[in-house]
Amino acid sequence: MSTDIYGCIEVRHPCADEDWYEWEPWQRAMDLSPLYSGQDYAAFGCLFGVRDYAGWEPLAAGRGLPADASTAIREEFEQAQTLDAAVNSPTWVSWEELDQAELGLSPEGVHGVLIVREGGIPHIEARYVARYVVRDQWPTEFVERHGTPPMGADPLGAPYGEWASGTTKFCYQRFTRRDVLGPGTGWEHVFAVMRALAGRFGGNGVRLVVYFD
Repeated sequence: MSTDIYGCIEVRHPCADEDWYEWEPWQRAMDLSPLYSGQDYAAFGCLFGVRDYAGWEPLAAGRGLPADASTAIREEFEQAQTLDAAVNSPTWVSWEELDQAELGLSPEGVHGVLIVREGGIPHIEARYVARYVVRDQWPTEFVERHGTPPMGADPLGAPYGEWASGTTKFCYQRFTRRDVLGPGTGWEHVFAVMRALAGRFGGNGVRLVVYFD
């Protein structure tokens, strides 16, 4: 069964701590979708510890809904729980945390990642097919389907590189937070909005609240 992500970006009103301020301190600013509507478990694991097959040290796992979450996201989450018992893993992360995250970090014990793309159609970018995390040996599933990479039988110390077989293109490269959260992943749109909002509300005044099913 697949896992999807839901949620929104919230902002904290700059005057929320003033005596005269009587409204909710946090307000829903924008839904996560359509900024991001992907289903990349590597990103879910990297950010929130959900479907963390690669073994990341997640940035913001298992925090639950914020105690001061906006009524909008709290009611949405509660309604989702009523409709679907599989709803799980609510958590949140501030823009300051995201902005300060070290994007060059890799999961412990991971030497790289094998990426498979299918092309062959003129003028259309090669389609992403699969990604295999490489630890102390080449993934068995990859070898059974595509053979041993030309870098050699042992991935430890093997150079990164690209090769092709027919219309199928392969790439062996580093596997870092940047690879699952950077340009081209879809998350850059979420982060761009959060960055812009932080100019008004501050890094700790902007957060992403999410949950999964």
